[in-house]
Amino acid sequence: MHPRIEDYALIGDRQTAALVGLDGSIDWLCLPRFDSAACFARLLGTEDHGHWRIAPDGADACTRRAYRPDTLVLDSEWDTPDGRIRLTDFMPQRDRAPDLVRVVEGLDGRVTLHGSIRLRFDYGSIVPWLRRAEGHHVAVAGPDSVWLRSLPRVRTWGEDFVTHCEFTVGQGEKVAFVLTWHPSHEPRPPFIDPFEALDGSVADWRAWAARCRYRGPHRDAVMRSLIVLKALTYTPTGGIVAAPTTSLPEVPGGVRNWDYRYSWLRDSTLTLKALLAAGYHEEAEAWRDWLLRAVAGDPADLQVMYGLSGERRLPEYELAWLPGLQGSAPVRVGNEAVKQLQLDVYGEVIDSLSLARSSGLPVKPHMWQVQCALMEFLRSAWRQPDEGVWEVRGTRRHFVYSKVMAWVAADRTVRALEADPRLEGDPERWRAMREEVHREVCERGFDPERNTFTQYYGSRGLDAALLLIPHVGFLPPDDPRVIGTVDAVRSELACDGLLRRYSTDGSVDSLPGREGSFIVCSFWLADALHLTGRTDEARELFERLVGLGNDVGLLSEEYDPASGRLLGNFPQAFSHLGLVAGALDLFGDGTAG
Repeated sequence: MHPRIEDYALIGDRQTAALVGLDGSIDWLCLPRFDSAACFARLLGTEDHGHWRIAPDGADACTRRAYRPDTLVLDSEWDTPDGRIRLTDFMPQRDRAPDLVRVVEGLDGRVTLHGSIRLRFDYGSIVPWLRRAEGHHVAVAGPDSVWLRSLPRVRTWGEDFVTHCEFTVGQGEKVAFVLTWHPSHEPRPPFIDPFEALDGSVADWRAWAARCRYRGPHRDAVMRSLIVLKALTYTPTGGIVAAPTTSLPEVPGGVRNWDYRYSWLRDSTLTLKALLAAGYHEEAEAWRDWLLRAVAGDPADLQVMYGLSGERRLPEYELAWLPGLQGSAPVRVGNEAVKQLQLDVYGEVIDSLSLARSSGLPVKPHMWQVQCALMEFLRSAWRQPDEGVWEVRGTRRHFVYSKVMAWVAADRTVRALEADPRLEGDPERWRAMREEVHREVCERGFDPERNTFTQYYGSRGLDAALLLIPHVGFLPPDDPRVIGTVDAVRSELACDGLLRRYSTDGSVDSLPGREGSFIVCSFWLADALHLTGRTDEARELFERLVGLGNDVGLLSEEYDPASGRLLGNFPQAFSHLGLVAGALDLFGDGTAG
């Protein structure tokens, strides 16, 4: 039986990440970056597509597992008839080469373990050449070279292109395995001491976690979410990937399988808000700087998403040899949504720059010029139809949320000019645009019969993004149109109390099948309930959403209330951002008083 999405835990070194299953198998790892080809791709295929398992002989799922508090160091324990062992998985923060470390420790009795590793480069399609060098294993194919070593050395043997080992540990004994990647044309990097690296990783993560300002309810969940966001940050540039995976399905067996190993502009304001409020100003500044570099250029060419270093070309193609998780094909690399027009991103970028300015982050000399260039383009472009925030693959529409975010762009620009007379610009021009957008949205995007804003002009469908109307200040929370919209979205998009993203009547999205409940949208509902005076209901929903995380507190993109299963790419930054923002909105940072 193929593992479920929620069976996995995340480890990473802030440049890439791996997923570790309950059975002790690492089934997903891309090297050297998040968006590189996977060398373990069992997650989207079979064992033959690459994995690395260490577990007691004959054992299946571990007895228990947990992250060490305030770290991304994972401990999995097995209780067996012969004794008890712990497997510790982590990736130390790197200076040069990525290392993946697995430490087995005997806790009680004497336990025999079996290990098997299938290295398969290029998403499981290439079996590397394996040889011995310096007493260790070296796998090479094309640009990739991987060293595998053990301390103390463990006897290994090869069988059917798989490397096996078997060893026994008693109480207090430890055996460490280290996998190290480097470009095949370069000399191998220096070997690390795995036991020193373990101590260093625990200390590094706990020092980082100690900077967190949040002291309110659900601090463990908030801290876990912040650690996930840090783990999904590509340290060299400050960009944050939406998820470390590709093609985990929105519906098992379906075709809604997308590559999320890139950075989305839609997350920018929420990311900055969460990092700043939690006390992580360095990370917020790094994200802001990534944003400024990524959007540089012709404002007409602003993209929905970018690569980790701001790359613009993210061509989408399919990996026909991978069957997908539970037969969910196709498996995709790249994302065609990069070509879409989404007008909301202009508002989200400008809102982020406004937040960065007001929060006291160091001002970049060209920041205002970037904002003015974006506004000049948006002054006429906001009237165009677009694909909308959810990247629907269908006809362009006049999506209401896109227009609301155009209003946000104009509003934040007016406010900046009013607050700082040193900034150059004509506030009257942007006031006029702000008023025009507001008037049009209220006239063409609102259904007076049902007392709700709609997904797009003339539509009867709804969109969970409409819940953000009071959050961004387009209308006050006590406006009857806001309350009506919150109630309508809650009623029509809910499945067992959790929200889908938008109405699925086929008028917008051309793809077959349905999706699960989108977790961040349900966090938005909690915020909207709070803003409209229903705080008790908001906190009850928030508590439920926190409980959707798996046994180690990780959230995916979506959730299926009927089966109780997590769906979509995992772990999902947007969902964890929603958790952090929801806690801050409902409880403050917990430091007052």
